[in-house]
Amino acid sequence: MKPIIGVMPLWDKKKDSLWMLPGYLDGLNEAGGLPVIFPFSADERELDQLCGMCDGFLFTGGHDVSPGVYGEDPIEGLIDDCGKRDSMETVVLKYAIDSDKPVLGICRGIHFINAVLGGSLYQDLPTQHPSDISHRQKPPYDEPSHDVTVAADSPLYRCLETDRISVNSCHHQAVKQLAPGLEPMAVSTDGLVEALYMPGKRFLWAVQWHPEFSFRKDENSRKIFRAFIDAIG
Repeated sequence: MKPIIGVMPLWDKKKDSLWMLPGYLDGLNEAGGLPVIFPFSADERELDQLCGMCDGFLFTGGHDVSPGVYGEDPIEGLIDDCGKRDSMETVVLKYAIDSDKPVLGICRGIHFINAVLGGSLYQDLPTQHPSDISHRQKPPYDEPSHDVTVAADSPLYRCLETDRISVNSCHHQAVKQLAPGLEPMAVSTDGLVEALYMPGKRFLWAVQWHPEFSFRKDENSRKIFRAFIDAIG
């Protein structure tokens, strides 16, 4: 029996519809998981029932995290958020942490996990953290954009067995103040947290880059998906 992974849905405001990048599902499936896309629900009882059926959870990319989640007002014209998604994922994340079920966050996932647990975000990197590094690369997205340094004492280092990797990058928000209880696992050369984890939990990792785009050609991306599935046991 493959472990069931609850995958947070992507939302298209213009089309009023759910959608999904196949790389999330294919990456999980190749690693040995059985991905299931969650519905867009605000009903906590429904979400608890769904969460109870899952062995782990993937928090995907997509919309900006609403600044209200971390106690700030939005920068006008620069935020594209989705309050319903924030509310739904808050229920799922709290369930996962309370039940100690494995969690992997990707891009928005690292922002969301950090914000909900009490950290803050750069709402817009070009205006709040200018850099020569390309954090919002153009296609193809499976090509590396910049390097990150992996902390030698981190679970990510033990997984990848290297202190430096090249990653793809497509984001305009980022972790600003790390939430209490979280620790960094990788940083970019311009000082941004590129990966984090929660010590004491079976598996709560989040990365800023996009293994769902690169796993077909990048072994490090495949290792991250496998580490997530392997943590389920």
